[in-house]
Amino acid sequence: MSKVERFPMSIPFGWFGIGYSGDLAIGDVRALRYFGRDLVLFRNEQGEAGLLDAYCPHLGAHLGIGGTVEGDSIRCPFHAWQYRPDGFCSKIPYAKAFPPRAKREPLTRAYPLVEKSGVIWAWYHPDNAEPAFDVIDYPEFTDAEWAEPTKREWRFASNPQEIAENGVDVAHFAYVHQMDAVPEGETSYDGVQRRSVARGHRTVPIDGETRQIPYSVETVQNGAGQKYTRLKGIVELSLLVIATPVERDDVELRFCFTHPRVEPGSPQEAAVKAAIANTCGQAGVEGDIPIWANKIHLERPFLCDGDGPILRFRKYFEQFYADGPEGGELAVAAE
Repeated sequence: MSKVERFPMSIPFGWFGIGYSGDLAIGDVRALRYFGRDLVLFRNEQGEAGLLDAYCPHLGAHLGIGGTVEGDSIRCPFHAWQYRPDGFCSKIPYAKAFPPRAKREPLTRAYPLVEKSGVIWAWYHPDNAEPAFDVIDYPEFTDAEWAEPTKREWRFASNPQEIAENGVDVAHFAYVHQMDAVPEGETSYDGVQRRSVARGHRTVPIDGETRQIPYSVETVQNGAGQKYTRLKGIVELSLLVIATPVERDDVELRFCFTHPRVEPGSPQEAAVKAAIANTCGQAGVEGDIPIWANKIHLERPFLCDGDGPILRFRKYFEQFYADGPEGGELAVAAE
């Protein structure tokens, strides 16, 4: 049997999280790989972060392996050429005359970066088009009145669309996560954003009694790489879901949680920890990962009336492929 092509789609464009602001100090240099490309991330002495293609355009040395920060630039370990976060060459220490092209334009590809919600967001577009929309900032992730974020991370063989589509696949919650019912709630689509709100009641044991506790789940998908969820019930949690493509079929997934501060050792703290563990564990994302890592994306799936709005979601997500979905439309059901 010939090898099955798992995904018909390319790497989507948009804003993708490539790390946390607090983990990149002044002078730090990191070799990264995302979007099927070798990259270098650094923070210069002015505090500005830069993301460039990894290989020096002079003679090809990897800037992230042995490169150092000097002033506002990263210094190549081979011949000491220096590059600012905008991709312009700022210094060639032994050149008697600066190359005209180096004065005129960037010599290496620079990726737009913004730092919001404590995350370093990089704009990726295969044709190097400028950002078409903004990252949404959620200030609670850097607010002193909220708890220090709890972070989890996974890497597996999938892509951002498969992960995001999971939220509208209502039928799987009963069979993968053993959840009794998942209300579909209200959903709206507006350009690059998808917003949903679901409300209901859950039966929970409290002080030896079972009680009906109201809860709500609000979700905002902003492009292919940024998803925000606020959960309110016994506890209140804010969650950033950050899915970043490493390759076409390889993805890095980060969960970043925060919540209003609670007293250490209190029942509220125990409830928060339990909610985070539940969201990350077998009843949450770790129940999905073995399926994501081994499934294929069917362009024309057989669907039934209990599957949820999968095709509507696929139509929304199609806009994030610069070349259009390969092999035809992705939002078509089998007949």
